[in-house]
Amino acid sequence: MTTVLPDTGAADARKPAGAPVLVMMSGGVDSSVAAALLVEQGYAVTGVTLKLWGGESDSGCCSVSDVEDARRVAAQLGIDHYVFNFSDEFDARVVDPYVDAYANGRTPNPCVECNRTVKFGRVLGRADQLGFELVATGHHARVVRDATGCHELHRGADPAKDQSYVLAMLGPAELARTLLPVGELTKAEVREHAARLGLRTAAKPESMDVCFITKGGRKGFLDARTPARPGSVVDTEGEVVGTHDGVAGFTVGQRRGVGVAAGERRYVTDVDATTATVTLGRRADLLRAEVDLEQLTWTGAPVPGDAALVAQVRAHGAGAEAVLHGEVLRWAEPQPRVAPGQLVALYDPVDGRVVGSAVVAA
Repeated sequence: MTTVLPDTGAADARKPAGAPVLVMMSGGVDSSVAAALLVEQGYAVTGVTLKLWGGESDSGCCSVSDVEDARRVAAQLGIDHYVFNFSDEFDARVVDPYVDAYANGRTPNPCVECNRTVKFGRVLGRADQLGFELVATGHHARVVRDATGCHELHRGADPAKDQSYVLAMLGPAELARTLLPVGELTKAEVREHAARLGLRTAAKPESMDVCFITKGGRKGFLDARTPARPGSVVDTEGEVVGTHDGVAGFTVGQRRGVGVAAGERRYVTDVDATTATVTLGRRADLLRAEVDLEQLTWTGAPVPGDAALVAQVRAHGAGAEAVLHGEVLRWAEPQPRVAPGQLVALYDPVDGRVVGSAVVAA
């Protein structure tokens, strides 16, 4: 018996029924349902699972069981399934820069970099070689075609699961080739679809952490890969209040684990890798009127100067109103300092679409 999924509006009218699409299947419920929806909508679907991290992991990502879950779901859906081993690329383009960034006092975004260089870089290149114009993922975001035929990136229908932030660095060429079938659904609806179809991933827990960081934490991972540089912990007046065994264990805005007892909460306000100095201050010391940006990218036409925007500085944080002046983002109200290396996703304040992204400069 075939279970027919209801029309979610996720089909992309730009391609006829039967168009071949390569679906990235992580072994989780979202990508499983993404593949199922596209099969139901008449696409010629092929599933592919990416083997990225070959080291120790307890995040439920890139494991043998994930590959098996994806393979079994593909079999249930009656589609071909392959595994692409991009572990060398992942090490070179995601893991190594992650380690280098922390060693230099920056806070990287490994999931964003994985999307940029591997999922929408390396995979698109492989899709070209295999004759697939379209690719799809299980991200909770939406690609919407406007009246002129251009493709816009919008937030997912489920605010609690929206993943537009980690896709904000995509450009118009990538968006024109990308399908995000579950973006129109809430997480509960995704699980309902999976359960209705009897997919083995229907109740599978989500993977929330960086895939290559184990329960030992970021510091343990970094200490094993880069020499620690002990240094001083100072207050905002420059007075030494403690010591540390390596700047890689700190990031701007951090409160827990700073290793200094104080009568009130202290936050990391600056990390100077050159002198191995970590500065602590009160929350008020974190507030900034503006932030310098670099690596500006646009999902469509560049935003004009002095444009009002909503800027989001973390995957699941709330956005704040700001105005973009060249490569300087000026907040409508002072905001806590954003760690250098972090992605800033830029949204249109009227229709909520993602207009671009940038990286916080050192």
